[in-house]
Amino acid sequence: MELEKRPQGRAQEPPRRSDPEGCVAAAIRVPVRIVVLVLVVPVRMAWDLLVVVGRVLRDTVLRPVGRALAWLARALFVWPLVGVWRYLVVPLAKGAAWLGNVLLVVPAVWVYRWVLTPVGRALARCARVVAAVLAAVGRALYAVAAVLARCLVVVPALWLWSWVLTPVGHALAWCGRGLARCVRMIATGVGTTLYWTVRVLLVLPVLAVWRWVLAPVGRVLAVIGGEVLDALGHAWRIAGYVSLAVGRFLGTLFRWTVAEPARRVYQAVLTPVGHAVRDTVLRPLAEATRGAGRATRRALAAARLSVRQARADVRRVLFGNPPQARPVARREPSVAEARTLGSSTTALTKD
Repeated sequence: MELEKRPQGRAQEPPRRSDPEGCVAAAIRVPVRIVVLVLVVPVRMAWDLLVVVGRVLRDTVLRPVGRALAWLARALFVWPLVGVWRYLVVPLAKGAAWLGNVLLVVPAVWVYRWVLTPVGRALARCARVVAAVLAAVGRALYAVAAVLARCLVVVPALWLWSWVLTPVGHALAWCGRGLARCVRMIATGVGTTLYWTVRVLLVLPVLAVWRWVLAPVGRVLAVIGGEVLDALGHAWRIAGYVSLAVGRFLGTLFRWTVAEPARRVYQAVLTPVGHAVRDTVLRPLAEATRGAGRATRRALAAARLSVRQARADVRRVLFGNPPQARPVARREPSVAEARTLGSSTTALTKD
């Protein structure tokens, strides 16, 4: 039964490389990458260092200096120019526009409306009359000239064209076609000869050199160039990782050798000393300063009150006591007083 079974299919063959330059690429890939990596790592580290220094300079020096220069430029150039434009040029321009309108535009409009327009209309009417007369004269002259031209020019020209120029032209055309056919045959033979001469002597050798010399050399150089570019890309990325690792190591070293001791000194030494100085020196000094301020304010208030009282005493001695206002009764009148308005009679029993 097993012998009768047919094979399902051939075993899959391993995939073949499609690039014919595999050996050359494999031979030069590893040495080129090693050499390029050794050359690129210092360059990448120097580049990253320059980038860090440039960012620090940009944030700490160039940006504040640029802002200061921008503010100085605005203060020295922009704001004066804006002031001159707003408060000098614009008012002068408006005044000049109003003056030009009054002195030029209004008189020009008046002259155009009341002088030039009537004169132009009169001249237009005269021109239309003259044009009508001239048109009539021109039509008459044209008719006469047309008759003369037909009799003296057109009829002789037609006769000359029909009986002289046309037969001569046909003969010249037939001769020209024959001559052109001969020239074309000669040119075709010469061109074919030159074509095969150039093809055999120049084109075929150039094609052979291109196909069997330049093309293989170009492929090898292209493979080498591609490998060099790939090596540069890999080396640049690896150098970036190396530079990042070195930067992190230096950052960690700086943190554990400088920043962390400084932080601990600040927390363990400077902060308690600062608190002690604040509690023992600065706070009592501030309390004493505030107490002195309060005492000074109270003394100044007492001095102002004393000056005010002395001034009032001097005014009282010189001018006497000011007159006192009479008290005004605030009570409501009684019913009887309200009816008679405080008198013993009314309006009915007055007489």
